Amino acid sequence: MNFKKLILGTAAYTICTFSLAVGWHVLLFQERYESFGYFEGEPDFLLGLLTIVLQGVLLSALFPMLKAEGTSFRRGIKFAFIAGAFFWTSHVLAFVAKQKVPEVSAFIWMETAYLLLQFGLFGLIIGAIHRRG
Repeated sequence: MNFKKLILGTAAYTICTFSLAVGWHVLLFQERYESFGYFEGEPDFLLGLLTIVLQGVLLSALFPMLKAEGTSFRRGIKFAFIAGAFFWTSHVLAFVAKQKVPEVSAFIWMETAYLLLQFGLFGLIIGAIHRRG
């Protein structure tokens, strides 16, 4: 395992995900997410950051194990699609399964757009980190 790429991938995931999560859920659409019942009380930013760092470590460690054809960017996007789809099922679908969400379809569309943005960006970045040469 290339430790430098692991650190770079983790940092990239942490920076892009945390800033997107705060920007999307708290700054741009906070009222909308409150109406969905997404927040109960004040968000715990430190625990959220720790969670994202751990996700970044795991995803950055898994990426080199992906045996996919294509350029590093294509591999990054393929990996991000797989990881993002897993996160989508465990984050979006699980949320609406666990509690009553007003306007379920609106919540699903908003979170789907968010995760496409998050994992699309991460896929490009992880691909750039693992570029050969």
